[in-house]
Amino acid sequence: MTGDKIRMVDGKLLVPDNPIVPFIEGDGTGPDIWRASQNVFDAAVEKAYKGKRKVIWKEVLAGENAFNATGEWLPDETVDAFKDYLVGIKGPLTTPIGGGIRSLNVALRQILDLYVCLRPVKYVKGVPSPVKKPEDVNMEIFRENTEDIYAGIEWKEGTEEVKKIIHFIQSEMGVKKIRFPETSGIGIKPISKEGSSRLVRAAIEYAIQEGRRSVTIVHKGNIMKFTEGAFKNWGYQIAQEEFRDQIVTERESWIIGNKDANPNLRIEENAKLIEPGYNLMTPAQQEDIRKEVEIAIKLMPTHGNGQWKSKILVKDAIADITLQQVLTRAKEFDVIATMNLNGDYLSDALAAQVGGIGIAPGANINYTTGHAIFEATHGTAPKYAGLDKVNPGSVILSGAMMFKYMGWKEVHDLIWKGLEASISNKRVTYDFHRLMEGATLLKCSEFGNEIVKNM
Repeated sequence: MTGDKIRMVDGKLLVPDNPIVPFIEGDGTGPDIWRASQNVFDAAVEKAYKGKRKVIWKEVLAGENAFNATGEWLPDETVDAFKDYLVGIKGPLTTPIGGGIRSLNVALRQILDLYVCLRPVKYVKGVPSPVKKPEDVNMEIFRENTEDIYAGIEWKEGTEEVKKIIHFIQSEMGVKKIRFPETSGIGIKPISKEGSSRLVRAAIEYAIQEGRRSVTIVHKGNIMKFTEGAFKNWGYQIAQEEFRDQIVTERESWIIGNKDANPNLRIEENAKLIEPGYNLMTPAQQEDIRKEVEIAIKLMPTHGNGQWKSKILVKDAIADITLQQVLTRAKEFDVIATMNLNGDYLSDALAAQVGGIGIAPGANINYTTGHAIFEATHGTAPKYAGLDKVNPGSVILSGAMMFKYMGWKEVHDLIWKGLEASISNKRVTYDFHRLMEGATLLKCSEFGNEIVKNM
């Protein structure tokens, strides 16, 4: 059966019944995982569409396989395939040691401008967890993928380049805060309005489409005011300017809620309710709060009388508090929009709450061009290579995400149904087996077969 390309037309992904999907098998345990995963994917497509649809898999090379075959870690042919066919999937890759590409994963994201790293974190009943109520975790993390310290703009301590940078910012910019300039490495953290806006826009659009309750902008803007603080401000700006009828900010909900409860509430009375320290503020600060109340009150026709309760709630949270509250108040988080480093920490910390990165899926997406690569979030685990042992869940659930992105939701649902039933029946791979009482140990391939059986 011949295949056709997935295309992006007028902002919409057009998926044929026989799409060509490039895949990277991956290094280390990658081949074992891919075999089990492809078995699950093909079975789910067949069960959902009874032969009317079929994926045409196209293998491309990256990592050790590519280096051994071509002398390159990331051949141009592989990048071209992902550019050409839009949607692809990959297993874990070895990061080259020494010079060259710092990370193949980062390279692919930057080359294709895959600005959203989407990491859903959802508890599967029966999975061993180190926390008391893992079932409270059901979040979608939108992590900005192209900026922040991951842009890779840094200079090593002691080099001529870093000396030039330090001299410039000290002599030209008047910087006095480098504690040990003679022995410091320097990194630059770019956060742009465009990068921030498109990330938050994607998160809000996703929340609306999926019927989610809230979007939380996670940042460290109390310290980094002009990077992470700007990210927060631009995020709110996008929410209020582009999604006015669909969203309400948290502070707006307080103001409108106060007015709903007491229609005769005056502006200053409302201001004092939302700012307990109002009386200690300067006159200028008090004026700002009153203006905020006045602007929110203008939303009463569309948001008043409880209408705001059906809107997407847009709020923000400081990153360190967020890492605490996803443990203590997980139900308060739904969709999270954040920058690269915060998202890295959060997604792995949350994955640990629901069973580890062995079953944590991930995607890297450009919603404008349609390009998307779905990927394992774990490493290559070379000591288990060829043993048919490891959990293939991360790639399998990443594939489920891929099918949902393609509009094949029936396949997504079947994969989840099969995986949830397999774990509920305690028929699992070694990572879960050693933590579950009365479980049956399955090989990687057997776990894939079990998922298929339970669809």
